[in-house]
Amino acid sequence: MKALSPGQAWLLHGGLLAIAVFFPWVFSSSFMINFGVLALFYAFIGQAWNIAGGFAGQLSFGHVMFFGAGAYASTILQMRFGFNPWWGLPASAVAGALVGWVVAVLSFRAGLKGSYFALITLAFAEVLRIVANSVEITGGGMGMLIPAKRSAENFQFAERIGFYYLILAMTVGSVAIAIWLKRSRFGAQLAAIRENEDSARALGINTFREKVKVMMLSGAIAGMGGCFFAQYFLYIDPTIVFGVDKSVEMLLVSMIGGAGTVYGPLIGAVLLAGVSDVTRALTDVQGLSLVLYGTLLVIIIAFLPNGLIDLFQRMWRRLSPAAPDAGKSTSSKEGV
Repeated sequence: MKALSPGQAWLLHGGLLAIAVFFPWVFSSSFMINFGVLALFYAFIGQAWNIAGGFAGQLSFGHVMFFGAGAYASTILQMRFGFNPWWGLPASAVAGALVGWVVAVLSFRAGLKGSYFALITLAFAEVLRIVANSVEITGGGMGMLIPAKRSAENFQFAERIGFYYLILAMTVGSVAIAIWLKRSRFGAQLAAIRENEDSARALGINTFREKVKVMMLSGAIAGMGGCFFAQYFLYIDPTIVFGVDKSVEMLLVSMIGGAGTVYGPLIGAVLLAGVSDVTRALTDVQGLSLVLYGTLLVIIIAFLPNGLIDLFQRMWRRLSPAAPDAGKSTSSKEGV
């Protein structure tokens, strides 16, 4: 499939943004706005995983460590030191980036890659969960409850539509970063590392430095997701914000939508948010949503290994009369 022309790309970006902006006005019920918030939230944290795992090939099973670090950094500043909650966003980004730097330096200095790196990230996440469960400043196992003070100045909007537009702005920012990575020298270096790290090193790329940088960037985005989560639900504890289910959700939205693509996490997030809401509405069985997530992942891996975005690309090839190479297959990593 031929790449979109600049005009087509801008039309796609603008069309998706317009749909997102007007969504809460067309579907104004509280249920649908909450669905939109959760879908965008999943897309945002999924993009954090996608930047490291999809664009750079640094697969992680413990990305929740960045998410939890951001959630606790912002909440501790607010509850223990009296900072305005809005300061939590930059603080959570710094906390996530710092954890990303520590994990990356320790792991990559030791030469860990592939499944070894994935497992060590899971171990780091578990260590942080145990620490958060043990120290007083985090509230221990009881967690931290944020008092409800509904005002925009206090990061607690009177209506959910305020949270919707905030997470929309954050998601647009993450998509802009993904687009930049597709077009930048840094992104090209990450793609080279993803495809063959030894070859990338032979080409003169400082693979250690670039991998540390992308982990810090990914950690900063995931940390901001943790801050948003804390303010939206007004409660965090070690099991919630360092739980493996958040890592699974980050990974799934990218893998199902299309890892290494710009809009893959958004496509996967809409699907997973729908599955989550449907399972909650139809049954009270705990863990059913994770079973369905796993089933979806198996189906995608079996029939669409490049994600749902690959299916959309195939449909585009069939419908586009200006695509003479319609019969050729391409990797979803070449698409949007």
